[in-house]
Amino acid sequence: MKTLPSTLTPFVRSDVSGALLAETLGHPDEEFSLAELGRLIGAGPGVVHKEIGRLVGAGVLRDRTVGRNRMVRANVEHPLFSLMGDLIAATYGPIPVLRELLAGIDGVAAAYIYGSWAARRQGEAGEFPRDIDVLVVGVAPRRALADAAGKASARIGVDVNISRVSPEEWAADEPSPFLATVKSRPMVELLSRDAHE
Repeated sequence: MKTLPSTLTPFVRSDVSGALLAETLGHPDEEFSLAELGRLIGAGPGVVHKEIGRLVGAGVLRDRTVGRNRMVRANVEHPLFSLMGDLIAATYGPIPVLRELLAGIDGVAAAYIYGSWAARRQGEAGEFPRDIDVLVVGVAPRRALADAAGKASARIGVDVNISRVSPEEWAADEPSPFLATVKSRPMVELLSRDAHE
């Protein structure tokens, strides 16, 4: 199924390109293999290779070969690095920021962005979202989730609201009206942990 390009950053060539930029520009001191980037953004090796080639060709990313791996990182010397970083952080950046913050909290079984941000990310037209709504499935302490929301808001520059539901509520055959609405609209997966982890 073809995915519509995100309407969050209409000039970014593709959704994969925006997601790759979020990972690399959001962590300028880190180096990533193409396989790792593909895993992080949920894209196949062919499309990742193609988009990385374009970004390296444009000088936005730098690459080098280590053994059989092609490693890439942000080109912090690019004249537009700061501007691109700010723009990508506001548009595609919430995913890596939220994933990183929530991964460090015990009791988070899964997490999703829902609401207007998820709809824009999946190509639905509309105004730029004023906040980001996150649903956490699990038993994570509400205080830890509130702290994560505050940190995410500071890093992303928009308000982040985190709601929590139990795994039983999430799996219910007859979900609450809130969950029925959430599940019927676009969602972007942030984190999903195996029950045995």
